Amino acid sequence: MNIDEKQLEQIVRNVLSGMEKEEPKHQLGVFDTMEEALDAVNKAYALFRSYNREQRENIIKEIRRLTHEEAEIMAKLAVEDTKMGNVYHKILKHHLVADKTPGTEDLEVKALSGDRGLTLVEMAPYGIIGAITPSTNPSCTVICNSIGMLAGGNGVVFNPHPHAKRISAYAVDLVNRAVLAAGGPENIVATVKNPTMDTSNMMVNHPSVKMLVATGGPGVVKMLLSSGKKAIGAGAGNPPVVVDDTADIKKAAKDIIDGCTFDNNLPCIAEKECFVMESVADELIDGMQKNGAYLLSAQQVKELEKVVLVEAPAKKPGDKPKLVINKDYVGRDAKVILAQIGVNVGDEVRCIICETEFSQAFVQTELMMPILPIVRCRTFEEAMEMAVKAEHGNRHTAHLHSKNVDRMTAYARAVCTTIFVKNAPSYAGIGFGSEGHTTFTIAGPTGEGITSARSFIRQRRCVLVDSLSIV
Repeated sequence: MNIDEKQLEQIVRNVLSGMEKEEPKHQLGVFDTMEEALDAVNKAYALFRSYNREQRENIIKEIRRLTHEEAEIMAKLAVEDTKMGNVYHKILKHHLVADKTPGTEDLEVKALSGDRGLTLVEMAPYGIIGAITPSTNPSCTVICNSIGMLAGGNGVVFNPHPHAKRISAYAVDLVNRAVLAAGGPENIVATVKNPTMDTSNMMVNHPSVKMLVATGGPGVVKMLLSSGKKAIGAGAGNPPVVVDDTADIKKAAKDIIDGCTFDNNLPCIAEKECFVMESVADELIDGMQKNGAYLLSAQQVKELEKVVLVEAPAKKPGDKPKLVINKDYVGRDAKVILAQIGVNVGDEVRCIICETEFSQAFVQTELMMPILPIVRCRTFEEAMEMAVKAEHGNRHTAHLHSKNVDRMTAYARAVCTTIFVKNAPSYAGIGFGSEGHTTFTIAGPTGEGITSARSFIRQRRCVLVDSLSIV
């Protein structure tokens, strides 16, 4: 794109300013109540269920086109709505979703032919899917899910995070505009203007909703898994990165900072803590500082803890208070966070790094901020062991910088994550600058992994005995 950030900022400001002056427009698929949303999708699905693959693919092509066309607007609105992230990086994420989310080509039919006839195994829709989406990647998740779910022949009702309701409604409207432009039914994708726990519960328990998909924290995933319905859960992570003494340290330093700071560390796959062998630790830290990292002193680490972590009330009498993230600083710029401890820096600083012990809270907590704790380790085995423990068994994502294939194998087996990235920034794990499709619903807890259209279907077997086997 031949446009700099200042020009982009002005374009988006002008567009949004014009929108504010106009009368509020009706948004397609956005309803006052969950009952209305569910009723609308059910009516649309009665028509959509007869659409063939070609018709569904035409709809998806139009969703991709509009996503590219309006990526800048959605990126700006997402930051304004959630107060999190980086506009330029969100633009890149929308283009990624448009380009690399699989469509109907992901649906494969299997044919089994033999002496006793022919059996077809086809991929059929579930029907109406209820989806809960996060504030971290709101419109990207809505669009990514919509492409995959519509490709599978489903309708979908979204209950987005309340802190991202404006941008989520915009994304639902965009999808519906694309559907109508391609000749599809109105309101095959829907949401509510003001999502709440009540609207979420109604969606989860409604008899017309046959499948549930949650992209968020452990609480929402647990709720869906206890619903009694088929559910896909994309939970939290705390991805560790290990750097050994065979790595290209200069490249590792840049890759780690690039990954850790992408959209201000909001992606659940981003590097959250670093374990590095002592023999290359100084070189790695120096390389990080040359790539926009600010190194904290031990005293500054203590001061920052008080800013970005807060005590949560004990759940039971006698329990110790637990430190949790201060949501006011999730996805904020490094310079904004540093200012809270009296450190004033420019835009060139994009990451905060610090040396800590393994037990330190920054290591053990998924911060979702451009803060990277670094732990020195005597051996690769020690680094690997710490990384596995810090990942907390989420089985989400892990990273390694090494040229030793045996170490790659040992770490991959030990950490057992859905995504394992080697010698690249974390975002390579979702197809950004790498091979493979993308998704913003990474289902570790329920095992679907990097979800796509085939994740949102059910298999149906059609059997014909003693016929149509012509061998």
